[in-house]
Amino acid sequence: MKDLCYYDILEIERSADKSVIKKAYRAMAKKYHPDKNAGDSEAERKFKLCNEAYQCLIDERQRSIYDRYGKEGLQGGARRSSGGFDDLSSMFEDMFNGFGGGGRSGRQNPADFDKYPLDMNVNMKISFHEAIFGCEKEVEFQYKDACKPCKATGAKDGKLSACKGCNGQGQIYMKQGFMTFSQTCPECEGTGAAATTRCDECHGAGYTKKENKVTIKVPKGIDNGNRLRVSGQGNTGKHGNRGDLYVTFSVSKDKHFIRDGNDIYIEIPVFFTQAITGETLTIPSLTGELELKLDVGTVDKQHFTFRGEGIDDVHGHGKGNLIAQVNLTYPNKINSEQKELLKQLQESFGIESKPHEGVLDSAIEKMKSWFK
Repeated sequence: MKDLCYYDILEIERSADKSVIKKAYRAMAKKYHPDKNAGDSEAERKFKLCNEAYQCLIDERQRSIYDRYGKEGLQGGARRSSGGFDDLSSMFEDMFNGFGGGGRSGRQNPADFDKYPLDMNVNMKISFHEAIFGCEKEVEFQYKDACKPCKATGAKDGKLSACKGCNGQGQIYMKQGFMTFSQTCPECEGTGAAATTRCDECHGAGYTKKENKVTIKVPKGIDNGNRLRVSGQGNTGKHGNRGDLYVTFSVSKDKHFIRDGNDIYIEIPVFFTQAITGETLTIPSLTGELELKLDVGTVDKQHFTFRGEGIDDVHGHGKGNLIAQVNLTYPNKINSEQKELLKQLQESFGIESKPHEGVLDSAIEKMKSWFK
């Protein structure tokens, strides 16, 4: 569990909304709570990991950073300051939050709080040809739009009351031995407020779903797992601000070409006599036909590289290569005439056609010496 991502820790999908995150967290926290697993260090470790995952994913800003950059993004940006006193002050406020004193409470104002991430992702499958040469595609998707009647709070007429889960504090407290820890309330996400009555329009979600479609230009060289950002086409927040849409691509395989980064491979079947004589063959490429001049005595699996005949780099950094791999083929059967011709051909090479004889004679003589 230590090496899993936050979504894996809570056993949820990346598309999970806050209600799913809350439900998963409650189940995991209940399962691994120290009060139910006294003296179990592994359960205590998992409990802390669940808390860490929940704190990140339930917060819109942190989740957005995590989805883009992973834990490194949170470590590098979310807490970075000028160093020294400011960092220490922030750390102590987090540790003693809710215990009195003059530190910030960390509670968020419900009026400024969006209940869902504004950035969103959709998956798109494209053909091998579309990925190599680029294309225009229409993307159809649903996005979240802040519910107007409840002002995106999820509460009827936008009326909120003190959260019963934390008594309006925005924090809940847990004891582990002689230590007491605080964490963001899973009921209200730290706002301290909850819906008195659920909104009839959005059923407490704080948003409604709308259909949309946009046309995007897929650049040449896009590959599996690459993402394209479409600015301002994501979810809409309560203040009218809109996030970005991310399109993640899945590329279909081709029947003949195999892709490796920006390089492209193709297997060329070559009859053994063509390899022996070093013939010139016409082979297909991504943009037409190429002439492949075989070496005299070309061997099976030998590579011939055509530089710059591969795939355009999606970032515009040149092109890859086309690599033709020879796949030697032999006849399945031969008739008596062909056998005689092959025998004559072999004899025409003289001693060169019998390299095995010298090796075998030497091995036989050595073997005889073992029995003297």
